[in-house]
Amino acid sequence: MSPAFLRGIFMTGLIEIQNLRKYYHVYHGFFSKKNDEVKAVDGISFSIRDGETLGLAGESGCGKSTLGRTVLKLEEPDSGKILFRGSDITNSRKDQLKEFRKECQIIFQDPKSSLDPRMTAGNSIEEALVIHNIGKREKRESIVRELLLKVGLEPDFITRYPHELSGGQQQRIGIARALAVNPKLIVADEPVSALDVSVQAQILNLLMELKKELKLSYLFIAHNLYVIRYISDRVAIMYLGKIVELADKDELFENPLHPYTSALLSSLPSSKNRKVLKGEVPSPVDLPHGCRFHTRCEKKMDICERIEPEMREIRRGHSVMCHLY
Repeated sequence: MSPAFLRGIFMTGLIEIQNLRKYYHVYHGFFSKKNDEVKAVDGISFSIRDGETLGLAGESGCGKSTLGRTVLKLEEPDSGKILFRGSDITNSRKDQLKEFRKECQIIFQDPKSSLDPRMTAGNSIEEALVIHNIGKREKRESIVRELLLKVGLEPDFITRYPHELSGGQQQRIGIARALAVNPKLIVADEPVSALDVSVQAQILNLLMELKKELKLSYLFIAHNLYVIRYISDRVAIMYLGKIVELADKDELFENPLHPYTSALLSSLPSSKNRKVLKGEVPSPVDLPHGCRFHTRCEKKMDICERIEPEMREIRRGHSVMCHLY
């Protein structure tokens, strides 16, 4: 990566990700010693500033969710660095990791499966307070009731079980649970994709209000580009384990540089220049040589099949991984 690009992504970051990798081994048969690697996250670098929402978009299977979980160390990275407020927490001790988890929380895609059916909404929210030794029982109950109001639910929801709640209400409980320990960064992993369209808008507006009120930062993962544009400050486009383009929201949507980004944006119903991607997404255990997108790219050159491009800053704050530039 070019020095200019690295300087651009690591300025005043709340969290900084440097050359992060997460691979999975795939074995062929019970007695087989041969195995392949799925490079789910393959040398990714970016930062998120205080009060910023970084949108992460790409096709299903590109590694978005794995990246989000690895950033929070819910998955252990194979290499690279995770720096939070300048401190390297990649190989941190258990007590340091507990403090990091207090600062960084997650909202899951499926609110129903993320809630324990045996626990009331109040218990689910209070659990984080207990783990982090915040307040006595009476104080914790007061905090839980305040959090319910903050996410748009009445305090009497404290005694309800997940099966008694709608999808939108379940996700509001998930948001309240993430907020319970006063985090600074929230990884939102497809938080509205399982909800009805009308409810999606309510949850997105709630997240934006909470961001402003509590000065939160988000890594917001989604495949819906309308959602990404609505909520993000900057946008990263991911393809087969790599971030291939990163720019301010308006810059990326109005002036996409990578052919993959252009194809994604052209698929929107509002687009006047529809581009249909040819071919299938390559197998993650048998990645193409050179640029990973060249098998589907209408602008590919000979070099694309031989050499993987570097991420370069082409315009101020706008970086792309493509030999065209």
